[in-house]
Amino acid sequence: MRLARTEPTDQEPDIRARPPLVREFLLVAGLFLAYKFGRQAANGHVEEAFRNAGSVWDLERALHLPGEGAVQGLLLQSQPLIHAANTYYAAVHFPATALFLIWLYWRRPAHYVRSRRVLAALTGAALVLHLLFPLAPPRMLPAAGLVDTGQVYGPTVYGQTPATDTMANQFAAMPSLHVGWAVMVALGLIAATRSRWRWLWLLHPAITLFVVVGTANHYWLDAIVVVALLAVALAAFRPPLSARTVPAPLRGPGAWGSGEGAPLPAYAGGTRRAVSGTYEVGVRPAASEATVTSGTSVGAAR
Repeated sequence: MRLARTEPTDQEPDIRARPPLVREFLLVAGLFLAYKFGRQAANGHVEEAFRNAGSVWDLERALHLPGEGAVQGLLLQSQPLIHAANTYYAAVHFPATALFLIWLYWRRPAHYVRSRRVLAALTGAALVLHLLFPLAPPRMLPAAGLVDTGQVYGPTVYGQTPATDTMANQFAAMPSLHVGWAVMVALGLIAATRSRWRWLWLLHPAITLFVVVGTANHYWLDAIVVVALLAVALAAFRPPLSARTVPAPLRGPGAWGSGEGAPLPAYAGGTRRAVSGTYEVGVRPAASEATVTSGTSVGAAR
């Protein structure tokens, strides 16, 4: 018996689900610029940022979270590994997310709109937290005793003087959008593809978490908070329930659902109908059909 195929076969993109390209480009670019300028507006709260850093550090110790220094200790054993981690932190975050959105837009437009909305909501919520809760990263906190691997080993995206850094807000550690965007990229690609290897995309957020903690750019709590925000955004932009695939009835002689009745073996009490090719209970042969009775053949009426 043939089974209907229920897995999606979206190898060819549905161009009807693809939003206008120019509008999407302007929208994404506008969101990115708003986030960058918003981060700059949160810059300069030095004393508050260090006060909050001390509170986060104490809270992590009270929660018995593993020390960030244990992860950094693994990196410090190899200078090439530290350099690779700094490069990953500086060079993968934005390009990976941009390529993710471009690929979804071109190849899986049905998944694109939701992913863009989730990323926009997550980034907006992160910006609000940056404004309300400025936080110095662990590499600046004397109590942490960690190394600023970017400044010592390079490369780095931050200036040497955080309070006057015009390129980035170094007091926007909470939450970690490096981790949040990486998790969304992995989940989006897992949902939009059907390869048996698609779960390997989870390596991206795993490596990102290892990198941001090991380079002392983020606390564990920065990652925990952003994952919680992402869960809320995913729930808020839940996709509509797709219609279930209903197998089409099979036609032809002897097929189930053909209107002739389900097959029933002869030993179950059925008799064979030569016309339909199925067995039906209680149906006797017509008078014109030849039957065998008591070992003699009875033909047509004399």
